Amino acid sequence: MALGATLDRLYDRYPSLLVDRVDEHEPGRRLVAVKNVTVNEECFQGHYPGEPLLPAVLTIEALAQAATVMLSPEVPDGLSPRVSLRGVDGAKFRRRVVPGDQLRLEVELDRQEGPLAWVRATASVDDAVVAQASLVLHVRLPRVEVSPSARVHPAARLGQGCVVGHGAQIGPHVVVGKRCRIGASSILDGHTTLGDDNVVFPFASIGLPPQDLKYAGEPTRLVIGDGNTFREFVTIHRGTAGGGGLTQIGDRNLFMAYAHVAHDCHVGHGTIFGNAATLGGHVEVGDFATISAYSGVHQFCRIGSHAFIGGYSVVTKDALPFARSVGNRASVYGLNSIGLKRRGFSTDRIAQLRRAFRYLLQSKLNRTQALEQIQADATLTSEDVAYLVRFIQSATRGVTLRRGGSRATDMHDE
Repeated sequence: MALGATLDRLYDRYPSLLVDRVDEHEPGRRLVAVKNVTVNEECFQGHYPGEPLLPAVLTIEALAQAATVMLSPEVPDGLSPRVSLRGVDGAKFRRRVVPGDQLRLEVELDRQEGPLAWVRATASVDDAVVAQASLVLHVRLPRVEVSPSARVHPAARLGQGCVVGHGAQIGPHVVVGKRCRIGASSILDGHTTLGDDNVVFPFASIGLPPQDLKYAGEPTRLVIGDGNTFREFVTIHRGTAGGGGLTQIGDRNLFMAYAHVAHDCHVGHGTIFGNAATLGGHVEVGDFATISAYSGVHQFCRIGSHAFIGGYSVVTKDALPFARSVGNRASVYGLNSIGLKRRGFSTDRIAQLRRAFRYLLQSKLNRTQALEQIQADATLTSEDVAYLVRFIQSATRGVTLRRGGSRATDMHDE
C-alpha cells in the first residue's frame, strides 16, 4: 500500500485532520509523518490575532493522529480499530510553531500491554525539536458483526472485528482471528484455524473433509495464516491421517476463484493461485510462487519458491524454484527474471541464478555433473543457488529439467 493511502486509517477529517503526509512507516513500530502549518488553520483566527501561534495541544493531537496510523493495521474498509488518547506524560514544548512551518511528526512504539500502547512522540521543525512527550493510547477493535441469517456454532471462536455475511456457516471447531471477513454463503468447518485479516469471499469452502477414499472421519486439521484472500468458490480441504493430518497455508496468499488446495498440502507465503489452479494431495508450494489459471499439480509434487507455472500447465514432477515452467507436461522456459525483479532481487542474485541455470539446462551435462559444476563454481555463492541445489538433490519424484521448445528429455543421472 502507498504511504499516502495509510491516512485512510484515520477517522479524523477536515478540519480535525492534522496529518498531511506519511513519509516512513514500519507498521506497528514506527512512523514519520508531516503536518504543513498554514495561515489558513482555523485556530489562528483567535490564537493569537496578529501573532498566530499553533496551540501546543494541537501539536500533541497531531502526534496522536500519527500514532493512530502507526498502530492501525492494513485491514478492509470499516474494520480499522478506534485509537483514542488516554494520557500524555512528560510533555515538553521547546519552541513556537507558526504559519509556514513544516511539522515533522515522529512516533515510535515503546511497549504495548493489551489494548494500551505507550508511544514515544517527537515533533520537530527544520531538525529542531519543538515538542516531545510519551503518549498513552487505547486501541479498541470493532465488535464482531454476524448476519442474522448466518449459522455460527456457539462453540466457534471469532476474533474482534470479524464480519460474517449472509447465510455463511461456521462449524464448532473453527477458530477465526481478528478482523476477518467471512463472505455470504461461504462455509468454514472442521478443525480449522484462520489467522488475522483473512478475507473469505462468497461461496468459498474452507476446512471441509478431504476428497480421499481412505479418510474415515478422523479429526484432522487446516491451519491458515494471516492476510490471505480466498475468492469465490475456492475449496481448501483439511488433512488426512496418512499425510500427517495437516493442511497448512501461510500468510498473504491470493487464491482466485475456483482454486483448489487438496488434503495435506503445505503452501508458503505470498503465493498467487490463478483461477481454477489445482493442487493434488501432499503438494508443497514455496514462498512467492505463482500457479497460473487452470494449471494442475500432481500429488506429492513440489513447487519451488519464486517459481512461475504458466496457465493450463500440468506439473507431474517437482517444478524448479526461480524458473518458468509451462506446458503439458511442463517444461522449463528459463529464469523467472521478471518475477524476481518485482520481488527486489539484485542484479547479482539474478546473474548467479542465470549462470546456474545454464549449467542445468544448456551445458549438455547430466544432472549430477551439472550440480557438481555449480557447487565447484566459485562465483556461485548466493543462498539462492544453494537452495536451488538442495531442492534438486532432495527431489523424490524427479525434477523437470527439460527445456521448453526443444526435444530434450528430462536430465537423469548416468
